[in-house]
This record gives sequence, C-alpha cells and structure tokens, in this order.
Amino acid sequence: MLKTRAKYHLGQVVRHRKHPFRGVVFDVDPRFNNTEEWYDSIPEDVRPSKDQPFYHLLAENDQSYYVAYVSEQNLIADYSGQPVSHPDIPDLFGPFQDGLYPLQFQLN
Repeated sequence: MLKTRAKYHLGQVVRHRKHPFRGVVFDVDPRFNNTEEWYDSIPEDVRPSKDQPFYHLLAENDQSYYVAYVSEQNLIADYSGQPVSHPDIPDLFGPFQDGLYPLQFQLN
C-alpha cells in the first residue's frame, strides 16, 4: 500500500533509527526514487519497502558530512535541540530556531 503523506518535513532534524547519524530534511520523495543499484546494495533482510516516503538529508556523523537518502521507517525525529553542522545548510535554510531550520527561499 502506497503511503502518500510524509511524516517529516523540510527543515526538520531527524536521526537514523539504527545508524549513528542525523540530518536536516531538504527534500522528500513520496516513494522510492533512486537507482535499482542503490536499492539492491541494501542487505535484503533490512531493505525497506519502496512504497513509503524517502528523505534527502544533509547528514552528519562523528567523521563527516554527506547527503543521505533514507526511508521513513528508518528515521525518528531528533528533539535534542542541537543544530546540525553540515556546511551546506546555509545554502537552503535560515538559522536554527526552536529545533527547526526555516527555508531560506520560496518553493514553487
């Protein structure tokens, strides 16, 4: 069954359920929209369903900054109140306020 309503929104800070990284949502796909090669690289026993929202994150862990693509089932909201330090955040968002990043530009 296709879930069409995203749980998380642009500018929200989230963290991965199983892996030690967190990030800021900067785009959402209503269902999987990446390559089959990427999808097949996920071990089958933990491979998420394609019929759910997938989130593009400006992500960080203890070692680096990167862009992550994560299924909704693998994310939880981050209520730590701590900002994310990804260097690309100022290109898309305003200053961190009340646990969120406001969009820096108008979307169509």
